[in-house]
Amino acid sequence: MYHMPRVFVSGCFDLLHSGHVAFLKSAAEHGELHVCIGSDRTIHGIKGRWTVNDEQERRYMLEALECVHAVHIGSGSGLLDFLPELEQVKPNVFVVNSDGHSAEKAALCAAKGIRYVVLERNPHTGLKPRSTTALREACTIPYRLDLAGGWLDQPFVSKHHPGSVITISLEPTHDFNARSGMSSSTREKAIALWRTHLPHGDREQQARILFSFENPPGTTEVSGSQDSIGIVYPGANRLHYNGGYWPTHIAEEHREEVLSFIEDHLYLVPLGPRNDGYSVLQHTRVDAAGAMALADAADACWNALQHRDAKAFGAAMRASFEAQVAMFPHMLDDAIQHRIEAYSSQALGWKLSGAGGGGYLVLVSTTSITDALRLTIRRNDL
Repeated sequence: MYHMPRVFVSGCFDLLHSGHVAFLKSAAEHGELHVCIGSDRTIHGIKGRWTVNDEQERRYMLEALECVHAVHIGSGSGLLDFLPELEQVKPNVFVVNSDGHSAEKAALCAAKGIRYVVLERNPHTGLKPRSTTALREACTIPYRLDLAGGWLDQPFVSKHHPGSVITISLEPTHDFNARSGMSSSTREKAIALWRTHLPHGDREQQARILFSFENPPGTTEVSGSQDSIGIVYPGANRLHYNGGYWPTHIAEEHREEVLSFIEDHLYLVPLGPRNDGYSVLQHTRVDAAGAMALADAADACWNALQHRDAKAFGAAMRASFEAQVAMFPHMLDDAIQHRIEAYSSQALGWKLSGAGGGGYLVLVSTTSITDALRLTIRRNDL
């Protein structure tokens, strides 16, 4: 007796649109389709915001689709919250779209003997490409990523030795996770101030306003100003700190050949969530030698970008990360070290965005890394 293969997909499926339907219909071509949606609790923990439609409404809409056999609500947690349901369904095939592909999912399927299928995101014939992010109110407020020197924007570090933080301003082409080292919390403050677009005008004044708005009088743990500056200033920037919350000077880089070079060599791999009770400031050992090593690495990174030297760029990023870990050992644990080792043969250098997990492994590479996100640097004022 023939038994149709069971197919498993997972996702949020908020604001159901034609792109979702096209993906689900393609997945159903492989067999009996089981959909596992992220619970409201899990999605809020990962994204830092609630869904527009709660889990019961999302389940109801998906169950109404003819191509869907059954809908489950993930009872696990984190990025692999579907694990209990995967064990229950015991699928023959696991289908993801190209945006949802990850090394963890591929490894999980390989370990369980499940065929892993990655589909390209293609709209139905005659329809526009759709994504949940695009259907939300269009917001062009950027994110920020530091490439080297992070922590020097904190006075308790740069008071030991002055140095720079190298940042890039990023177009919101991805819905980056909350608390992932991409300045998502500062971006939320920017959205509260300016809604969907940064205002025109003096960049430093705007960055100071955003920094003050995020850190009102009485704030005990002040967010570094690299977050607000990295969001407001387009391109790549070198922020020099000397024991204060605000940099003594800012060097801007807008040349297309430099920004394209960064985009061509930068890859982001999602990491698992932080452990409960995690604190990056435990057992810190900040001193002049560590701050100087961090400053030297940032200088080397900036010089590598100016000369478009990929090998030097990777080495400087790695040196910056190693200097950070020397001062803040809780940034790194065995699980993250294992992930780094898995990519070390493909990468020239690496760092973390989001200390201790919850963020991304940032890689510099001259070869394509298939399970990684690509970034778009913001070129102009928005």
